[in-house]
Amino acid sequence: MNEQVRSILAQETTKTSKIRQLFLLGVPRAEIARVVTNGNYGFVVNALRRMSERESGLNTHPATVALDYTFNRKFGIEIEAYNCSRERLARELREAGIEVTVEGYNHTTRPHWKLVTDSSLNGNDTFELVSPILVGETGLRELEKVCWVLDLCDVKVNESCGLHVHIDAAGFSMATWRNLALSYKHLESVIDRFMPASRRDNYYCKGLGHVSDETIRSARTVDELKNRIGNRYHKVNLEAYSRHKTVEFRQHSGTTNFTKMRNWVLFLHKLVTFATRGQVPAATALRDIPFLDDEQKLYYKLRTKKFIGMNKHMYILADGGRIAASDPSEFVRVLREGSWFDSGCTDGEYMVNFSGRYRELHGVTVRTDTPEHFMDDLKKYGYIKG
Repeated sequence: MNEQVRSILAQETTKTSKIRQLFLLGVPRAEIARVVTNGNYGFVVNALRRMSERESGLNTHPATVALDYTFNRKFGIEIEAYNCSRERLARELREAGIEVTVEGYNHTTRPHWKLVTDSSLNGNDTFELVSPILVGETGLRELEKVCWVLDLCDVKVNESCGLHVHIDAAGFSMATWRNLALSYKHLESVIDRFMPASRRDNYYCKGLGHVSDETIRSARTVDELKNRIGNRYHKVNLEAYSRHKTVEFRQHSGTTNFTKMRNWVLFLHKLVTFATRGQVPAATALRDIPFLDDEQKLYYKLRTKKFIGMNKHMYILADGGRIAASDPSEFVRVLREGSWFDSGCTDGEYMVNFSGRYRELHGVTVRTDTPEHFMDDLKKYGYIKG
């Protein structure tokens, strides 16, 4: 049984909800009956039929028709960068057939591109280039032309720069909003790994880890969910809905690279599309993300490998040892591999065994439910010195 299935079965929710999520993952009905209803196949069939009738008015379950991920959605993009005057960039964009104006800082959606100021950016000739409403593949082709001009003008980015994407949210149901927030929260650690460290939890794109799943599930309105997540400076910004009828995703690092932009826009489009049917379970690995095709999984796998090499930290242990690791999971693996006692067991078994020995020696309990908690407690109790 994989981690996604275990996560769904552990949820404090109805059998019907679990049946739906498992079916969306492609689990056969007979297997769903075995793990959810103790073999009551008829209950599963009836639950799927009722959901079909309720959601689509048809006599077929909606998941029997695959989700349509064709990209025809409205979206917008904000590119933060520096090293080119707004006047020169506007001139080059116009020569390339891109309608653009130079303006002061504002939040007004225009029918054309706009170049505005942004006081949060560092560098010479900083600017924010904001798109009009773009649509699907046609919008991506226009964005690609813009990237050609950015390259011509030697536009640069640094750690102060971000790439913000707005996705049309005008037709979202409340269930979609909740599914979207939960899915992003559940995938946050995966997404963090293919983002630079500067975009993992900074002031302008804070994470969602402070909000419990139950707090999200119990929200009855978009405003209520927005207030529970916090202000607009979060990875998922719901304040954008009241102003633009969009949801804004703020996590991506600044870039002028069209391939990065395209893949991130499509990732978000597919995430939103999936949220219309269900949520991504907690602890879902990159390889198991249900809305990504093999090409995108490979792209983000390679991005992850790149940042693993760039973002390793050196941890000094109480016994004088040192471990270089990019995240808690890697720290546990390296610690286990160097163990005299448990190098041959799994990482989970190692954490339990280590915690038992540490409790006997020091009288404190190190949590073992996640590598993150395990590592936090080792810092708290002095095993990790720095």
